[in-house]
Amino acid sequence: MPVLVVCLPTYNERDNLEPLVRALGEVFALHRLDGRVLVVDDASPDGTGELADRLAAELPWVEVCHRPGKEGLGPAYLAGFSRALAAGAELVLEMDCDFSHDPADVPRLVAAAASADLVLGSRYVSGGGIRNWSRSRRAISRLGCLYAQALLGLPVRDATGGFKCFRRHVLEAIDLDSVSARGYAFQVETTYRAVRAGFRVVEVPIVFTDRVAGGSKMSGAIVLEAVWKVPALRLAALRGRL
Repeated sequence: MPVLVVCLPTYNERDNLEPLVRALGEVFALHRLDGRVLVVDDASPDGTGELADRLAAELPWVEVCHRPGKEGLGPAYLAGFSRALAAGAELVLEMDCDFSHDPADVPRLVAAAASADLVLGSRYVSGGGIRNWSRSRRAISRLGCLYAQALLGLPVRDATGGFKCFRRHVLEAIDLDSVSARGYAFQVETTYRAVRAGFRVVEVPIVFTDRVAGGSKMSGAIVLEAVWKVPALRLAALRGRL
């Protein structure tokens, strides 16, 4: 089984981190996955980073990447991806640290990566869904996906989801240094770059459940970045810069 690194970006996730890390450890053991967890903490003021260090001292399959401050989801993932690749990962999986993504679904994404280059955990294919979101949040998410599909011609239904499994060669090929999105537009940008590069992208259904502990990181600035970033990506592609 290829070495799998699960990247967990954290900012004030003290209540969620330990249960999620231990749940992932149980999944690795049950399914005999050669898995590691890389916590990427952006100097969380609630002590998430210190808790991550304690977990890493106890659990040999946990590592921590400390960053000096909160810079956004995209830069946190890029730091995690670079570290995972340097450590020899063959599969790099990203997921939220708030149990919105079910650790039990990790083996399904890993299995799908046997015949695909990028696997998306999708809320919007048959069998997928969302729990505990308001109608307005559902509408924003769905419209965001349709917006990305229409402007970029993306052949996927869930372009904005953050539960994804990359094969190593995808991350090596899409020029991570040039990825500029900082918020949730990061998910659109990385998928678009993979599609543009000719990689095979597949979606597997997942049920997304809104967080119980901690606060959402969604903001108006994140939505606005996605609004302008999508057409910017299309323009860059037309100019041959992707």
